Amino acid sequence: MDARRRLLLAVACAVAVAGIYAAQPVLEPMGRDLGVSAGLAGWIVATGQFGYLAGLVLLVPLGDVVDRRRLIAVHLLITAAGMALTASAPAAWVAFVGLATAGMFAVVVQTAVAYAASVSRPAERGRNIGVVTSGVVVGILGARVVTGALAEMWGWRSVYAVLAVLSLGLAALVLVALPSEERSTSTAGYRKVVVSLGGLFGQRLFLTRGLIAFFLFASFGSLWSGLALPLANTPWQLTESQIGLFGVAGLAGALGAARAGRWADAGGAVPVTGLALALLVLSWTAIAQLPWSLWLLVAGIVLLDFAVQAVHVSNQHVLTALYRDRVSSVIGGYMVFYSLGSALGAAATTALFTAHGWAGSSLLGAGFAACGLAVWAADRRPARNRTRLPSEKAPVRP
Repeated sequence: MDARRRLLLAVACAVAVAGIYAAQPVLEPMGRDLGVSAGLAGWIVATGQFGYLAGLVLLVPLGDVVDRRRLIAVHLLITAAGMALTASAPAAWVAFVGLATAGMFAVVVQTAVAYAASVSRPAERGRNIGVVTSGVVVGILGARVVTGALAEMWGWRSVYAVLAVLSLGLAALVLVALPSEERSTSTAGYRKVVVSLGGLFGQRLFLTRGLIAFFLFASFGSLWSGLALPLANTPWQLTESQIGLFGVAGLAGALGAARAGRWADAGGAVPVTGLALALLVLSWTAIAQLPWSLWLLVAGIVLLDFAVQAVHVSNQHVLTALYRDRVSSVIGGYMVFYSLGSALGAAATTALFTAHGWAGSSLLGAGFAACGLAVWAADRRPARNRTRLPSEKAPVRP
């Protein structure tokens, strides 16, 4: 896969996932305009997340049954419709329908990753997954920066209008620029593929990588869902746009891990995972200094997002290399752990911050990271006795 096609898939991922997180910086004006009370405003974001979770189970397995290139285009078209519905919503229930639709079909991200893995040569699979997955991080973190700027100029509805137009254009580009996969799409029925998802959860490697992802994104959610609370309070009292700029630090860290895919291609997926999880734990020592130093906070954010992206790419490389016959289903099942972990981190960090301040939230995030490292370490020794992945090289002995 050439650089232009990788970039196209990365942009498609960024736009799709931005639709889920775009509401976070504009939650207050969006809720006020739609008549949603402050106590229920959190459901504006949650609706997209629940839609996404449903899409992981119901839509992602389609990639193992039909042509993924066309599936990506169709998902982007329906995502555009959901965005447009949200942008023009005259009432809250209409916006909720639009958000749920956009969230459900944002699983185009997993289909794009599966497509990239499917059309890649084994030697470049990790590199391509790394580039495409970087679009997800850009969408999650970049949405916080761009949304604030658009909303200040033209209101919150402009955010979803722009995303709708971009999704529509990307759907057309996908059909023109991406080749069809050279594979059979009639080897399994949709029902069989969906049912087979349950069997994955009993397989050690899949469960191990899933649990690592669960704790990884719980730690990630602990930071990004709770960060605005202490920054908006004393002693910093930052504005929403200023808080959004911390997303740039996250982007720098995540994009710095772009080589994680190449490390995985070289057979380093397992050690890279362990090292990155150790860095994740370490990052919280700097993040915990938020009440006293914003510079240490920035350093911790860069380190945390670097670690998260490195582990995420390595996880997907390992799973797509082992389950080549059902890449979409495996990616979809893996992302269930991602969604549940993110939700847990988001819910727990606000509760702990209210009770114990930022120190409580920092201990929570570090604890999740330590649990992920413990899962990796527990699986490390048995892994030496199992068959190596096709991408992993045998150790050179003196």
